[in-house]
Amino acid sequence: MTDCARNISYDNAADNVSTTPMSDMNFGVNGGVFDNSDTPVALLAGGGTAGHVNPLLATAKQLRQRGWLVHILGTSQGLESDLVPRAGFELHTIDKVAMPRRFTRELITVPMRLFRSVNQVRELIRRLHVDVVVGFGGYVSTPAYVAAHREKIPLVIHEQNARPGLANRLGARWAQHVALTFSSTDLTARHGQTSVIGLPLRDDIEQLARHRISDSHSTRVRAARFFDLHPQRPILLVTGGSLGAQQLNEAMVGALKEGIDPSTQIIHLTGKGKDVEVRKAGASMPNYRVFDYLNEMDKALACADLVVCRSGAGTVSELCALAIPAVYVPLPHGNGEQRYNAADVIEAGGAFLINNDAMDSTAVRKRILPLLEEETKLKKMSEAAARCGNIAAAQALADRVVECKGDRRS
Repeated sequence: MTDCARNISYDNAADNVSTTPMSDMNFGVNGGVFDNSDTPVALLAGGGTAGHVNPLLATAKQLRQRGWLVHILGTSQGLESDLVPRAGFELHTIDKVAMPRRFTRELITVPMRLFRSVNQVRELIRRLHVDVVVGFGGYVSTPAYVAAHREKIPLVIHEQNARPGLANRLGARWAQHVALTFSSTDLTARHGQTSVIGLPLRDDIEQLARHRISDSHSTRVRAARFFDLHPQRPILLVTGGSLGAQQLNEAMVGALKEGIDPSTQIIHLTGKGKDVEVRKAGASMPNYRVFDYLNEMDKALACADLVVCRSGAGTVSELCALAIPAVYVPLPHGNGEQRYNAADVIEAGGAFLINNDAMDSTAVRKRILPLLEEETKLKKMSEAAARCGNIAAAQALADRVVECKGDRRS
């Protein structure tokens, strides 16, 4: 591990794959009840967004490689309903129990619905002979944590954000192990161990990170040629994710209209349906590549010298693992978690932050583009970012799960 994501551990106590609703569940891929006498069984709970599902699947694959039988607990509405079966795992679904932010009639029904969900998960734990429950936060994690506690099943939690969610705060009371993405996260296992391991990475990102370490030059050259860009010249990647970030798009359009060096090499992912104005503004730029969506995101990352983006936990973790310097523009909504997600790598010198309302054409022309020409500074930023990343976070989390197997509480 590294300076930003150091592996701190301490004890606070001194393909037949189905999506299976709990109501009509078959408890094996081919039906029936599993005999867990030989094969260890893990139940991984999480979902809703790709940010929760991707780390879950990366960990599930690691456990499967170690001979574990892995089941996933989610909802039928989240992305897990598509991504989990596609990855070859069985998905068991329960109803989503969300906590209303205001007093409504729905709030009155929460205790009963939560009670029902907890009992569903307890039944699942018994029937599958689950050895360890692993939670990644989100709506399904709360009933999973309560069920694991009541069934006296070891619980491992992974918190991906710098500011932990309510479900993981609750689960940390009972967890044998809490694993964190960021060292600054204020969450510890009340009676177990806590470690900082980073974020389990998607397969393509982990592979790219290893390729950048073993043969960075060839990896960069191939990727740059894919975009018909010169591999010996710096390349800026601007991305707001699949949905795009309008503030980033408007800042780039403004900078293009005000005029930037036409030789500048830029790959710009605008988000679906948000590319028209950017294409128009960049029409005279021979090395400006605009996409509303890009399936080959790994290639864009493989040749990027600097990335301008939001600072979701997944984005920050992936860029650190890839040792890519970044300019983070935190989403100005929510509870401010995006700003906190970027704090460790910024403090280490691997990135800097521009507030959303300050991200304009002047910031692009005066702060971002000049950095592309500072090769020495970019190299130092890359080294600092790498110190905050961990390529092997999925393996580390799987290690924690294996360690907790059989650690039944009395």
